[in-house]
Amino acid sequence: MIQALMSGLDLMLTPLTLGLTVLGVVFGLIVGALPGLGPLMGIVLMLPVAITLPPVAAMGFLIAIAVGGSCGGSISAILLRIPGTPLAAATLLDGYPMAQNGRAADATGIAISASALGGLFGGVVLIFFSPLLASFASRFAPPEYTMLALTGLIAIAVVSEGSLLKGLIVGAMGLLIATIGTDEFSTGYRFTFGSYDMLNGFHIVAIVVGVFAISEMAFQVAAGGLNDRPTVGAVRPSFRTFFLTLKHWVNLIRSSAIGGFFGALPGAGGTISSFAAYAAASAMAKPEEGYGKGAEGGVVATESANNATVGGSLVPSLALGVPGDACSAVLIGALLILGFYPGPQMFEQQPEIVGGVFLVYLFSNVALLFVGILATPVFVWVLRLKKSYLIPVVLLLCAIGTFALQASVFDLWVMLGFGMLGILLRLGNYPLAPLVIGAILGPLLENSLRRSLLISREGFWIFLDRPVAATLVVVNVLLILGAIWMGYRRRQLKKRMQELDNTVARGA
Repeated sequence: MIQALMSGLDLMLTPLTLGLTVLGVVFGLIVGALPGLGPLMGIVLMLPVAITLPPVAAMGFLIAIAVGGSCGGSISAILLRIPGTPLAAATLLDGYPMAQNGRAADATGIAISASALGGLFGGVVLIFFSPLLASFASRFAPPEYTMLALTGLIAIAVVSEGSLLKGLIVGAMGLLIATIGTDEFSTGYRFTFGSYDMLNGFHIVAIVVGVFAISEMAFQVAAGGLNDRPTVGAVRPSFRTFFLTLKHWVNLIRSSAIGGFFGALPGAGGTISSFAAYAAASAMAKPEEGYGKGAEGGVVATESANNATVGGSLVPSLALGVPGDACSAVLIGALLILGFYPGPQMFEQQPEIVGGVFLVYLFSNVALLFVGILATPVFVWVLRLKKSYLIPVVLLLCAIGTFALQASVFDLWVMLGFGMLGILLRLGNYPLAPLVIGAILGPLLENSLRRSLLISREGFWIFLDRPVAATLVVVNVLLILGAIWMGYRRRQLKKRMQELDNTVARGA
């Protein structure tokens, strides 16, 4: 592998490759921050341009878009409570409260730093553990994916701000929404009501934009003060947030490992990894850290996991030729168009291309750190806009991004419908994140569970007969126990705080 890296170094250290990598990061940040677009859309838009370039420069450009896009969604999530991509849905749980507490610059800086560091961790994993991870990931079958989906669903217990029952109700609602459309096994229609538009269910981006963005804009209008100009202090580019991120080094390493692991599993995706990392970080945090109320660790966990997933997804893509997610599928397509065939033979016959791809991925994360930190004042400038200007622009971007998904007006109605649902849930103090978790993980859980039972001769015992699946069962049990313990600690802390307040009141 060292020889491959040395061979690829000459291909990477060219002005064209370095310049396009930086440009790709900037473009990725922009498309990631715009609701409904995201890294996949950015890669697809730039693919016709990339295939005219030299191989390493082309892959550097596209990979940089994936890296920047994975981080870009957190910017709008933190500043506006609008996840630019489903990947950023977990980031707003603590990122947006940080911004509301006057720490918008810190929140965006920590998100960018954690993304870059998580991506670098994913790059190290990619370089040194590609053959091992690829071999391990190839052993995953439906039983293992079923347990992974359950791992993500356990995060509902963590993100259910206050009431676990309400969180479970909303999560079940998300699972029900995920069943709408065509059954993959029987090809029968479920809850389509004779509508052709509902045969494929609801697009997850339309759901996320509606639940979070539309409901937030409605509450902003209801709050009034549309012509008031918010007072936001001057912000200068500073790498102080980089060192704030490093203070959470245990959380950073753990979350990056979770992201790299999920990324290496075809079909798992960054959304599962971000919520799983958040659940693990929250379960191991002290009650006074205030997860869900603007904790730095929450942003570190989700963003480091997100970008580590990008590196992890390249493991099966390059080592096996199996895409880890939709973005890596397009990257494989780009390699095929350029005349290269991902897989074990590529490592033997074109090691310089493999090494070059690894190096541009590492460089794209370094570029993300510097570009993102330097652009932080531009991001925070958005908060200085009057609501009367900002809200129409945000709604327009939401509509454009949602329509661009499939060029379908139906998606706009879905966005508005889930916007109304988000308003009702927020009025009832129901958490929104479990709805998204259920809608995302529902198809994976259902399909994997049904396939597991079809291939099993002993029913549910298949989950204990397979070593990896059994290990994940143990992990899920430990996460559930951790969530119960976390809830107990929170109740005890709340009780002690009430006793302290009563003592102070009696003394007064």
